[in-house]
Amino acid sequence: MGNLVSNAVRHTPAGGSVTLAYGPGDAGGTVIEVADTGSGIAPEGLPQVFDRLWRADKSRSRRTGGSGLGLAIVRKLVEARGGAVAVRSTPGRGTVFTVRLPGGPAATAAG
Repeated sequence: MGNLVSNAVRHTPAGGSVTLAYGPGDAGGTVIEVADTGSGIAPEGLPQVFDRLWRADKSRSRRTGGSGLGLAIVRKLVEARGGAVAVRSTPGRGTVFTVRLPGGPAATAAG
């Protein structure tokens, strides 16, 4: 969750908001959402958002923030737990990342 929250804070201007929400998911699982009122992600960037080294703002570098690995790591960790992560975004209005984690024996056995 740290990567998602860090990105949300980084891309939300002063006066904006970052919201965390969680609740029950399917079959005893959990749904977690990280939403912001930041800059958003262009529609053409959404398919690549979880790719390693991808950055929404091509002018950013490691020196100006982030390695480009955070969202790829989030996806791998969530999938390793049998879950899924998705994103929806509107440029200029914000972004929502939704993490769905399973409940029950599969989740317990994994950790």
